[in-house]
Amino acid sequence: MKNAEPAAAPAPGQGDSETALKLNKKTILIITALLLGILLLAGVLTQVVPRGAYALDENGAIINGTYQRLTDAKLPVWRIFTSPVEVFLSGDAMTGVAILLFIVLVGGTFLILEKSLVIATIMSTIVQRFAQRKYTLLALITLVCMALGSVVGILEESITLVPLAAAIALALGWDSLTGLGISLVAVAMGYSAATFNPFNVVVVQTMAGLPLFSGLGFRLVVFVAFYAALLLFLTLHAKRVERKPESSITYQSDLELRKRFAGSMENNLAARPELRKAAKIFVCCISGVLVCAALSFVAQMLPFVPEGVKSLAGYLPMGGMALLFTLGGILAGRKAGLRGKALAAVFWQGVKTVAPIAPLLIFVMSITFLLKEGKIIDTILHAVYENVKGLEPYPVIMVIFALVVVMEFFIGSGTAKAFLIMPILLPLADMLSVTRQVVVVDFSLADGVCNILYPTSGVMIIAIGLINVSYGKFLRWTWKLFLLMFALSALLLWVAQRVHY
Repeated sequence: MKNAEPAAAPAPGQGDSETALKLNKKTILIITALLLGILLLAGVLTQVVPRGAYALDENGAIINGTYQRLTDAKLPVWRIFTSPVEVFLSGDAMTGVAILLFIVLVGGTFLILEKSLVIATIMSTIVQRFAQRKYTLLALITLVCMALGSVVGILEESITLVPLAAAIALALGWDSLTGLGISLVAVAMGYSAATFNPFNVVVVQTMAGLPLFSGLGFRLVVFVAFYAALLLFLTLHAKRVERKPESSITYQSDLELRKRFAGSMENNLAARPELRKAAKIFVCCISGVLVCAALSFVAQMLPFVPEGVKSLAGYLPMGGMALLFTLGGILAGRKAGLRGKALAAVFWQGVKTVAPIAPLLIFVMSITFLLKEGKIIDTILHAVYENVKGLEPYPVIMVIFALVVVMEFFIGSGTAKAFLIMPILLPLADMLSVTRQVVVVDFSLADGVCNILYPTSGVMIIAIGLINVSYGKFLRWTWKLFLLMFALSALLLWVAQRVHY
């Protein structure tokens, strides 16, 4: 008589209609109102800040010393309200559509994985293997996710890791915030402590005329320092939650999820052959994402690859993640017993569940679009440039850091920010005895940390929505971490300047 398939175990797609993939309506409304307020503020700025522009070279980079005030009319007020539509007629439309499609596929596929019990099986297997070494697992997952951000430049793609990481964290006696920390937060911190990242290190070193990946030794020191700080933060938080679960600010919202995952453990889902095979299929497909990331990385590095191909290669990790995550989910769901109309119905239910996130992302894109169309970003850059020319080297380094932190609020793309401000900051650094290698590290540190700080961060908004955490709770949990990372960045930049890095 086998006890591997207890009668209490639900069949794939059956049982409790509740799902871990739920978005809190109150949270969505609050974030929507916040983003709408920011959009209106951006509109006001386009009316009160003087319009101005720098001349650009053939590569789209700013030519230093060419700033001029524009005398044409300000942006019409009515365009503030049409910007959510106009953004899809702009050059950012492709990126926006790709991210929206990515959200849809994540929502539909994740619900297939949950309803077919594949997520529970993977979680059960991991928890059983690391039950006595849970903090080793925490350290390992954190290291891997940081490396993905630091080496490959993955960020948006980490959204798919968040629900699974949260499930594992809850099953191990922690909370959903710990899961967020070992996935999205770790990736963002790795992005900040960049080593080979093609989207900040490569771009900025190329613009600075530095050999690719030169100065790697100090950037590895930065990576180790960031990893140690993040691991300390996550370990202390996890131990506190383990001792006293109700101390977590997400305790109430995590209660139902804890019960569901505890039931999965009791049913020993990992012992069911069809679920084991389904889980292996999904894991194999997801492993292919690393191949996509590697191909993208190589394409970015090779000098003979045309720029158009390099640009397309930048979408390969996200495209590969979307395709392989979806394909893996569907194949795993079928193997686990979900087929035909039942499979399609579950996928559609998942799509509908995450649909409220789409307007949030549109608002985020509209804010950046409005500021660009209003022609005020160059005016802000010019004002900063004029006020830092007489400073000593270290204050200049921190001004650069602060400028990138501020720019992140309006422009999430690291590459776009680099092309916008580096042509001004690099000559300034030369004049004030700040080495260009320091500028590379300075830019990366400020860019990466802030990728998940502001409500204008689409990737952060989506991730916290997937685990039903409000933006307010996210900030209550992370503000100490952000302060720690900013302080650590300031210290590392001081060391870099002192050793003439």
